[in-house]
Amino acid sequence: MKDPKKITIRQAALNDSTAILAVIDQSARAIAESDYTPEQIELALQGAFGLDTQLVKDGTYFVAELDGLIVGCGGWSWRKTLFGGDAITGKDDEPRDPATESGRIRAFFVHPDHMRKGIGRQIVERCESEAWGFGFRRLELGATLPGERLYRSLGYIAAEPYEYECEPGKFMTVIPMSKDILEK
Repeated sequence: MKDPKKITIRQAALNDSTAILAVIDQSARAIAESDYTPEQIELALQGAFGLDTQLVKDGTYFVAELDGLIVGCGGWSWRKTLFGGDAITGKDDEPRDPATESGRIRAFFVHPDHMRKGIGRQIVERCESEAWGFGFRRLELGATLPGERLYRSLGYIAAEPYEYECEPGKFMTVIPMSKDILEK
């Protein structure tokens, strides 16, 4: 018998922020613990992991709902900033040119109770479709170590990892990834 519970993907609204931040917090603490130290996770939650409300305002951030509860989130962007929540300073909100530049996949998190159920995949596919409609033919992202596994399974190609400085002298590994997207 098929599970009657159905995940729905919808555009995020600003009033979803509290629920989104809760998913980000729970996801980061549970999923990243095997790849990052507790200190790295806490520092990332202060900026690199977080909600960029500009994506919500742009209409390019999505939530996954199950029985009315937000269980996942993620988005894409036509702006230059690669990652980081509202707390990050120095973000570049200038637009990217879809004819010559890549769109960005941004801020994907799934509640630990709902991991490995296809939620991240559904949101990525929605983002790829929306980015295609906006004119982008390539997407790129800065993956966390646990996120790299999801994106690789979806056809994203990793480049050389680098160390992102969360605060002076405190680093975490980020993996640049990209993918040519096809019409959806």
